[in-house]
Amino acid sequence: MSTFDDRENAFENKFAHDEEMKFKAEARRNKLLGLWAAELLGKSGPDADAYAKEVVLSDFEEAGHEDVVRKVAGDLGELADADTIRAKMDELLKIAKDQLLKEY
Repeated sequence: MSTFDDRENAFENKFAHDEEMKFKAEARRNKLLGLWAAELLGKSGPDADAYAKEVVLSDFEEAGHEDVVRKVAGDLGELADADTIRAKMDELLKIAKDQLLKEY
């Protein structure tokens, strides 16, 4: 195999790894968001975990993250607006990435 082929494979492997980490970080962020929202809704224990799972699954409805924002905003009603939820998502993405890095 040539040096070019080796480099190409390395770039492809890095891209695949980066995409996997991005997916895991976003899923973890959505779980953390679900747990945060569940707390605002007065849910705890298994109910909070089940709600967090619903939030994670809501991200598969369409491309982007607005499906998650819509779900959580709809469930929270007057407890939090869409901008607050987006800000919380940004905050939780950083936490999710840190958690994943510590696991690897």
